[in-house]
Amino acid sequence: MKPKPLPKLKLHGFNNLTKSLSFNIYDVCYAATPAEQERYIAYIDEAYNSERLTQILTNVSNIIGANILNIAHQDYDPQGASVTMLIAEEPIASERLSNRESPGPLAGDAIACHLDKSHITVHTYPESHPDNGISTFRVDIDVSTCGRISPLRALNYLIHSFESDIVIADYRVRGFTRDINGEKYFIDHQINSIQNYLSKDSRERYQMIDVNVYQEYIFHTKMMLKDFDLNNYLFMVDKQDVPPREQAEIEKRVRREMMEIFYGRNLRKGLEI
Repeated sequence: MKPKPLPKLKLHGFNNLTKSLSFNIYDVCYAATPAEQERYIAYIDEAYNSERLTQILTNVSNIIGANILNIAHQDYDPQGASVTMLIAEEPIASERLSNRESPGPLAGDAIACHLDKSHITVHTYPESHPDNGISTFRVDIDVSTCGRISPLRALNYLIHSFESDIVIADYRVRGFTRDINGEKYFIDHQINSIQNYLSKDSRERYQMIDVNVYQEYIFHTKMMLKDFDLNNYLFMVDKQDVPPREQAEIEKRVRREMMEIFYGRNLRKGLEI
């Protein structure tokens, strides 16, 4: 259920509310041999290089209503990339900010941005398990804005840009602003969960867990895809070409990897999933 918007406030002076949205986004894949694992890592590294990440963050800046002042980006050896943008806030109509039915377009990636006195950071981390064929691609994203613009407008775009298997998201509001009578406001929008700002298709596709501290304006949501199709986790192989017993073993490994990431702990070897 979406929260009711707060009444429009007439503010005095600079709005120094800082709104920070942080992600860990994971893609999980099975690549049977060391050579296949290397090809998967190379594929991911090319697909999410600094050039593409720059375009993704450019889109994020447009979505939240910011002007890009400067861009720095870097590709790493052997893999991984980062991008940093210096951006400045532009005026945003309050009607846009109060439109809770459409918090942002659908479609993210790895980069870093700075918003005047705020920032967006994205970094990629491709890696492989040394002996069981599992490879994971992690993207860390931070979008932190000061003033009227809201990082929540880019929430759905970032999730959809990565076709994410697992998303671990944090949102926090810090600082305060004042109205024309001098009264402080420590938040300028209603929220009781990050889920309030997820699109309908995301809410339907993902299993979600919340841990929220309402009085401190801290919101934490974990998301994991509900549906499991082994073909989505095999690299350059169709499950029809894999013997049934091997399919079962691969699925067990992939599911265990996802569950461990989702719950943030190791699972005992014999655990049934």
